[in-house]
Amino acid sequence: MWGEDRNLKIYLAGIEHGLACYIDDIKVKKNQYFLGSFYYFKERYYKFINNNKFLLDSGAFTFMQNKNKKVSWVDYVNKYANFINKHDIDLFFELDIDSVVGLKKVENLRNRLEKKTGKKCIPVWHKSRGKDYFIDMCKKYNYVAIGGIVSGEITKKDYKYFPWFIRTAHKHNTKIHGLGLSSYKVIKKYKFDSVDSTAWTYGNIGGFLYKFNGQEMIKIESNKKIKSKKTARNNFKEWLKFQKYADIKL
Repeated sequence: MWGEDRNLKIYLAGIEHGLACYIDDIKVKKNQYFLGSFYYFKERYYKFINNNKFLLDSGAFTFMQNKNKKVSWVDYVNKYANFINKHDIDLFFELDIDSVVGLKKVENLRNRLEKKTGKKCIPVWHKSRGKDYFIDMCKKYNYVAIGGIVSGEITKKDYKYFPWFIRTAHKHNTKIHGLGLSSYKVIKKYKFDSVDSTAWTYGNIGGFLYKFNGQEMIKIESNKKIKSKKTARNNFKEWLKFQKYADIKL
């Protein structure tokens, strides 16, 4: 299914927050990659849905941050599936809420999601699932993901195990995605098939600009007050350049 295309796809995540009020007149091109969260997704963001160049996240990370939030998971996964069907989305993650409801419940929700959509989701591996579980994921799925990087479940000292995960996935002709993995040094060293990042949105918070120098992204600090709209547009465009470079060179 995947052929020999092993170049890196960098999905821009956080589109629901990063551009906020600034996206209405932005045209999305067919060769651009985006990741959206179902939990936050509104009609104005539908333009970013671009078949196999769009990843849909369940919004599970929101609930992992707030374990006391009560929700009917069956109702939630039904709505998630309906959204996927309505927009004919091919690439979507499971509800990897292991730390909230346990793995058995996650597997039940995964089965429900796949039955309602008629498609396989992208299962998300967490350390608690163990090595053998990851191997089994690769045998059953053509796209898998590594989770827990943003939450700190996987620390930098664990990165040395990335080559094993990548080799194992590729051995089974499976693509592997690094959730929230955007460090240039890391993604250049470890050959994931795809990663996603919200880093391009940080300029509005930190007051700095990104500049792609032809090989990597440079962060430009500024003592001057930078307008949010101008910053958002600049950083969005520079990260699209980086994305295009990675798709060809990395």
